[in-house]
Amino acid sequence: MLKIYNTLSGEKEAVHLNSGKTVQLFVCGPTVYDYAHLGHARTYIAFDVIAKYLKEKWFDVFYLQNITNIDDSPEKLANTFEKEYLKDMKSLRVDSVKKYARATDHIKEIINQIKTLKDKGFTYQIADGVYYDISKFKNYGKLSGRTIIQAEDAISRIDESKEKKNKGDFCLWKLAPYRTEGSGAGFSEPSWPSPFGRGRPGWHIEDTAITQKFFGTQYDMHGGGKDLIFPHHEAEIAQMEAISGKKPMVKYWLHSGFLTVNGKKMSKSLGNFVTIQDFIKKYSARILRFLVIKSYYRSPTDYVENSVAQAKKELAKIDEFIARLGGGNHRLKKGHNLTLKAERAFETAMEDDFNTPKAIACVFNLVNRQNSLIDKNELNKADAQDILKFLKKIDRILGFIFWPEPKAKTPQEILDLAKEREKQRKENNWQKADELRKKITELGWQVEDTKAGPKLKRATT
Repeated sequence: MLKIYNTLSGEKEAVHLNSGKTVQLFVCGPTVYDYAHLGHARTYIAFDVIAKYLKEKWFDVFYLQNITNIDDSPEKLANTFEKEYLKDMKSLRVDSVKKYARATDHIKEIINQIKTLKDKGFTYQIADGVYYDISKFKNYGKLSGRTIIQAEDAISRIDESKEKKNKGDFCLWKLAPYRTEGSGAGFSEPSWPSPFGRGRPGWHIEDTAITQKFFGTQYDMHGGGKDLIFPHHEAEIAQMEAISGKKPMVKYWLHSGFLTVNGKKMSKSLGNFVTIQDFIKKYSARILRFLVIKSYYRSPTDYVENSVAQAKKELAKIDEFIARLGGGNHRLKKGHNLTLKAERAFETAMEDDFNTPKAIACVFNLVNRQNSLIDKNELNKADAQDILKFLKKIDRILGFIFWPEPKAKTPQEILDLAKEREKQRKENNWQKADELRKKITELGWQVEDTKAGPKLKRATT
């Protein structure tokens, strides 16, 4: 039975969902004012794996993600970075999201939620906008375990106002400043008309407006990074439960751990800010996906250069193993049932709060044991096919095992060396053939002997 750690209860809980229904999963999306970075990759790859595992169990998952395209930046710039973000997700094989919902497409729903909160007495208006009065919501702090007194330590700049009733009150609708001087007269930032005055939504209200539209007032799962627990997710609960009068807004809350670079928080000021595109250019999207999945999604992850080198070696080991499965003789008739054990171990790991490090360990344990059988020519054809079938099945979740690399044009020098080596092998000149293999390796290529002849590929390490 699947168990997940629920931030709301602080415990691992057995997941009880009707197998005939759609699992509703919402994950907070990016604010598209810059290129997506490794922190985004850490969160969205993790939840891609979670969504895909849920799909394997319940057949249908409605994975919803918002796109915050409301900021001080102009709409054209937001559209540009939204396209870049979606391109990054495609590169990383994050393809489980069923709907990306832009904030600007849901202004009507946002305004309606603020009106409902106002009618229910949860808001007040001051000079710069409409605010949520957290003193009116008695359960404020139940997700994070914080109190109202502590609430001021994580408020965004849009919520700053000396006129607020409580330091933790957050903005629902920020009135747009109007410039009257010179040729630049007019509203100085993106804004929309509303009953409260022309302005734009606060940080938290778009999420509940979007989820209510697609999921209703209560739904199954909500995810995001741990940094969003307070105040963002706390504010979402305060908004939606005040509007609906129903508890809980979300049954299961899931949060991914922080990402650091060489032990430090990633930031441009420290010079350790790494975008997804920069990483992919230097290494590959496959390595980044693998690095994220190697870490338990709730644990903090520290990105260091030597972790990339290790990832390359591990991926090369998988590639070599798959090539051996396809190219071996596998004449033995006796089976070994190791794949069945690996399947059980993989499922046990994933059922335990999506424990991908243990799941990947199952894969490498299978590789090691089966490689030993191949070395002794003790793996039969049926077993080889079962292994490939198993690896393809779990790769629908993991997404890094079968990854076609861009085809590299083999230099003529390498082709000539491989041809000469094959000639020496046929003439049983093994020493000369080994010397030619070594020369090919020194030039950065690998040669693999198959039934169809020598197969060449670039060395991965």
